[in-house]
Amino acid sequence: MSVLLETRNLTRRFGGLIAVNDVSLQVRQGDILGLIGPNGAGKTTLFNLLVGMLRPNAGQITLLGKNITHTKPHAVARIGMTKTFQNVALFSEMTVLDNVLVGGLLHDDLAQAREQAKIQLERVGLLGISNNLAGNLSFPERARVELARALCTRPKVLLLDEVMAALNDAEMDAVLELVKSLRDEEGLTFVIIEHHMRAIMSRCNRIAVLNFGRKIAEGSPQEVANDPVVIEAYLGSSTDDESEQGSHP
Repeated sequence: MSVLLETRNLTRRFGGLIAVNDVSLQVRQGDILGLIGPNGAGKTTLFNLLVGMLRPNAGQITLLGKNITHTKPHAVARIGMTKTFQNVALFSEMTVLDNVLVGGLLHDDLAQAREQAKIQLERVGLLGISNNLAGNLSFPERARVELARALCTRPKVLLLDEVMAALNDAEMDAVLELVKSLRDEEGLTFVIIEHHMRAIMSRCNRIAVLNFGRKIAEGSPQEVANDPVVIEAYLGSSTDDESEQGSHP
């Protein structure tokens, strides 16, 4: 499989804090790569570097063979990579449909974007509430709207930042099945930040582990789960689902 996304020695500092420390990764076409680590390990910061929301202090990012290290977010999305946001930000006074079609305007005119939005809302199980105001949605519904909007940008690589937070088991299984079908049927490639280890272990073919901004392990789910360094840093310690968004690691 060809490499779609690659980072080489990626580093980001905030003052004296090294939030992402010399991280090198390769993401191949069809991967579902899980990115795990303790709160504050640098996962969300790495995502923000990948999509151009932050600039690295050192290192390089390549997407579909193009150097995007200093590329702006809208241009990264146009090339083929977008992310969902851990803290979902919808236009509360707009309908669900109008929130989703915004993503389609990256490539399509308004009529085409509206049709694409309907397709993606049906995919995530929300077409029936497409005319509801986004401000009245539950958090799980808002997260699925965010996913539908991201899919409307026609990504080749989709970064999911805790899209399954606050979902019950049935809702989580539905999202996992959607991820698998998008990979199998449309060739989408995923990088997923997730604290739910069942989700990570059941659907990811590879896992990378960050701790204090540095990649400490990478491999199959079984290899990572049995790695003593990972067990000490993360899997064997008590963790919670508190957000690392809003802090800078």
